[in-house]
Amino acid sequence: MLSKRGARLLICVLRTPVNCGRGIHSSSARTAPSSAEPPTIDVEPVLYPTHIPTSCAEKAILAAGSAAMALYDPTRDDMVAALGETTGTPALKAMLRRMQCDSVGQEILRVKPIVNTSTVDMDWLRQLPSDTFGYAYANFMDSHGYSPNARAAIKYVDDPELAYVMQRYREVHDFLHTLTGLPTSVFGEVVLKWYELLQTGMPMCALSSLFGPLQLSFREQLRLLQGGVPWAVQASSESHFFMNVYYERHFEEPLDSLRTRVHIQRPNLQ
Repeated sequence: MLSKRGARLLICVLRTPVNCGRGIHSSSARTAPSSAEPPTIDVEPVLYPTHIPTSCAEKAILAAGSAAMALYDPTRDDMVAALGETTGTPALKAMLRRMQCDSVGQEILRVKPIVNTSTVDMDWLRQLPSDTFGYAYANFMDSHGYSPNARAAIKYVDDPELAYVMQRYREVHDFLHTLTGLPTSVFGEVVLKWYELLQTGMPMCALSSLFGPLQLSFREQLRLLQGGVPWAVQASSESHFFMNVYYERHFEEPLDSLRTRVHIQRPNLQ
């Protein structure tokens, strides 16, 4: 995984002017005055603790490299995360506007809830009645060995408000798995990415939706075309915008009741 220090070093290298007109044996290079000042590296301000400022050119390089790596190895969550951050600004702005136009979305933007083990009591969720959304979420996380703390920090989004929208988008992904009942297999992730794509327009979702099926068997591809994609199209148009659901407020609500509340049906993909 590319560390914050490593990314900063890469950015510094990219920003350092290169003298392409003279080789290392150039007489001008040998006789350059020793008092010459080193080039100044112009660094944009850091907007939040994990922010790594990047130019448009650097974002393009990161986007291309992360897209290639994500296609080569879809398990590289760091590459998928970088791709989403470097290509998602227009979609994030649209998502922000939809949240600002909704009373629940406005509250989420004001409170800025975070999903981790410091804010979500997983032990309490495990003790809830078995038909509740909170119990189903805890059971989903436990059965897969997941932790709410595992989501990558936002680094390359150059706006604090959009960075939070991106963070919230990542953190509610497991809530969506719980709500829809979709598995974490490649097939399940592709179906969910189709739903997210149609609701958000995120380029990262488009990449996963279009290239993810290449990893599926012919039978699974047929199931995707006949059931998965049609469900995603219908669900995305009928359900509430998933970013405007304050999931943490519904932990004690029966799962089926919450599905009815947000107008989303569990897909039948047999």
